[in-house]
Amino acid sequence: MLLETEMNEGIEPLAEHYRQILELLGEDPEREGLQKTPVRVAKAMQILTRGYQQDPKQVLLDALFEEKYNQMVIVKDIDFFSLCEHHMLPFYGKVHVAYIPNGHITGLSKIARVVDIYSHRLQVQERLTQQIMDCIQSALLPMGVMVVVEAKHMCMQMRGVEKQNSITVTSAFSGAFQQAKTREEFMNLLGRNQ
Repeated sequence: MLLETEMNEGIEPLAEHYRQILELLGEDPEREGLQKTPVRVAKAMQILTRGYQQDPKQVLLDALFEEKYNQMVIVKDIDFFSLCEHHMLPFYGKVHVAYIPNGHITGLSKIARVVDIYSHRLQVQERLTQQIMDCIQSALLPMGVMVVVEAKHMCMQMRGVEKQNSITVTSAFSGAFQQAKTREEFMNLLGRNQ
């Protein structure tokens, strides 16, 4: 998380850009309802992009434990919110992560923190999925990792095709998950192959 002092650094230049954007849109940034909007938006953007200041691999390594367990570990239904880098509109949904330990495990909450860090950057869903998988693979050196991301994109709902109920699903996998049987087991445990 960004500290309040860290959030305040760079607020004014960012807020000034939002003041200019309001003017370019035909608004009066001095009217009562908009006077504090540029600063509010600048602070919100710092929070929504705080992942650039965090190291997801280090989060996993800080909670690395030796353990002989070698069966699938799944953390599913991890809520996330991100900003599409193309329109800077939100996309949000669930991330499901599985890995098969190879002598080491990590704290379960650290998997969710990795999702949080990568999702708090300007993203596309495909890269987000791959980055989560790559990070877990390189930090834990497991026998395999699989990540499935299900998301709704406001850029598809609010503009463009305006499709309200579409969901985009992406996956990335390595190691043991390259075998269809292992991927199928993961999907069954998620309740997706019923």
